[in-house]
Amino acid sequence: MEHIAATSVDDRELRAQVLEVIQGLIPFDAYAFLLTDPKTAVGCSPVADVPDLATLPDLIRLKYLTPVNRWTRLPTSGCATLQQATSGRLEESLFWREHLAGLGILDVVSVVFTDRYGCWGFLDLWRRDGRFTADEVGALADVRPAITCRLRRLQAAAFAATDVPSGYRGPGALVLSPSLAIRAQTAQTQEWLAALVPPQGGRGPVPASAYNVAAQLLAIEAGVDAHPAQARVHLGGGVWLTLRADRLDGPERVEQRDIVVTMEASSPSERHDMFSRYHGLTGCETEVMRHLADGLRHPHRRALDVDQRAHSCRITSRRCSPRPLRRVGVNCSQSRSAGEHPGRPELEPARVTV
Repeated sequence: MEHIAATSVDDRELRAQVLEVIQGLIPFDAYAFLLTDPKTAVGCSPVADVPDLATLPDLIRLKYLTPVNRWTRLPTSGCATLQQATSGRLEESLFWREHLAGLGILDVVSVVFTDRYGCWGFLDLWRRDGRFTADEVGALADVRPAITCRLRRLQAAAFAATDVPSGYRGPGALVLSPSLAIRAQTAQTQEWLAALVPPQGGRGPVPASAYNVAAQLLAIEAGVDAHPAQARVHLGGGVWLTLRADRLDGPERVEQRDIVVTMEASSPSERHDMFSRYHGLTGCETEVMRHLADGLRHPHRRALDVDQRAHSCRITSRRCSPRPLRRVGVNCSQSRSAGEHPGRPELEPARVTV
């Protein structure tokens, strides 16, 4: 597993290979492997194989509304089964009662991929023939750190993209019913959705990421979770997309109103936050990178400010090592030339898209 995690070239390939290895050791009948926004833990960009795509909106809605074994509530091991969480009383799970029971699912093992920088994804494996054993759960828990690390690093590499698409891509909007059925959408929405989950088998794009953001809004309203109904995801070529969900205004009760999911290119501040989390920067280093990015956009106004901020970080915080900045393409070498400020780092523009 660690070899796969070290050699995969993108997150979808990594997840497919991880699932192939797991299937050879731990049998399962269906799965869902999602990336998440590291700050909000809302799912996006799924790699999944479920019995009936027609029930996908209901599946996602129930997953988010179920506290039992929710990826945001798993134990510190980051791995648990539905049988364990309910002590064999599966009916305690809303997801199982209203969806999985009808499919003959007897157990689900859930794994969340987190570290101190955020939540990077979660995996559900469904099984019809018996329970997951303690050894199987332990094996998944053992490989969890390696998968977590690689998921974060692959997303960090997305900022090094050099072929950034030109041209303006406008915002998209998708209107969903309270049960997440599609009501209407803008023309741009199809392009965003196709980029999020490439269509297969001649079908149109599946709005799974939009369903996830809308389902998070339902979870907030139900008091199940408090994270914002928002997710940021990389589309390729250095382009990041932000999805948000909210209720439309109207005379109906809140739970009866339609939900609108907006999709638009992520703002500079949103990309800066992602960049810092993906590269594991400290608060001090994040401040340097923010001013560096500002300086690249306003070189005459910001260059001195960037230099001063970086110098201040070096002398006020031992934790702000230059090594993480070098990792993301910034030269923090000591200035030694005569007439230059001794000890002040020289900051060269990183070859990244922030």
